[in-house]
Amino acid sequence: MKDFDASGARRLETAADTQAFGEEVGHALEAGDVVILDGPLGAGKTTFTQGLARGLGVKGRVTSPTFVIAREHRSLDGGPALIHVDAYRLLGEGGGDPLGELDALDLDSALTDAVVVAEWGGGLVEQISSSYLLITLDRTTATLEDPESEARLASWELH
Repeated sequence: MKDFDASGARRLETAADTQAFGEEVGHALEAGDVVILDGPLGAGKTTFTQGLARGLGVKGRVTSPTFVIAREHRSLDGGPALIHVDAYRLLGEGGGDPLGELDALDLDSALTDAVVVAEWGGGLVEQISSSYLLITLDRTTATLEDPESEARLASWELH
């Protein structure tokens, strides 16, 4: 990652703010980078990834990879592809070798030539990369304060 703080936190008031933060992160990513998204269902992981895809400049509509396990989005401008993974499903499908399972998906890009974003990625990245950016999205805290709030609390740390 280039030009991005190794750790921090930010309050994102709307889905558009979540996408804008994702776009900012996307601009800082390089081929071979791995991003793990943590947070409960509905926390904004896919919304964040939509912005990240804009920042990377990849083509294709970004949707949850739940039913396909992984989706590849090619670059529009010669940059790295985006491989968007549902690690929960990936870990459950193969039983023990997430890297082997990811390779078996026949993605056109080598993992070193792409940015990998894994929703529910804890337990996967430790096996596919020696370093990764962990982003946690928390929607619960803001809605406890104000049930009408759309806010998410995003925190991140480079490992």
